[in-house]
Amino acid sequence: MYRGQLTKWDNAKGFGFIKCSELKQDTFIHISALKHMSRKPKQGDFIHFDVEQHKGKSRATNACIESVKANSSFKVSKNYKPRSGNKFIYAAVIVAIAAFTFQRLDLGKSNQAPQTQFTPTSIPTKITPTQHFTCDGRQHCSQMTSRAEAEFFTKHCPNTKMDGDHDGIPCENDSRF
Repeated sequence: MYRGQLTKWDNAKGFGFIKCSELKQDTFIHISALKHMSRKPKQGDFIHFDVEQHKGKSRATNACIESVKANSSFKVSKNYKPRSGNKFIYAAVIVAIAAFTFQRLDLGKSNQAPQTQFTPTSIPTKITPTQHFTCDGRQHCSQMTSRAEAEFFTKHCPNTKMDGDHDGIPCENDSRF
């Protein structure tokens, strides 16, 4: 980026020239290169700018007036292309969705050591071979995946809160079962 002084400016036509010690000749600048500034340029202003070749002549682009704030109502041009920095945002969103899904599906529990089954001595512990339930601390109907699981927990696990009326039928008001 270069820094130069605006030596000529035609306010009616919206263009001028910048003199920069680093460049051989004065650089043309159009008002469109400064459209995001809060005021129009004046002769004598110091301008920070990039240079591009246009029709064989150098012209200022991405310019700003030194010590002048950019306009907060600056509108993005139609030719705006998002930078690759947005890829980070997309990646972060995907990771967040994956983490949420992982947590909701309890995929992390498969790596845990199986918990020991607690069976009170006063309750018979007959389990049919098709049932593979273990007391793992769940207590509420919303944590169960089937009525058979809820019945197992009610009969064999302590501190369950699934049979509110104590009639031996768990999760009576749960519409899933």
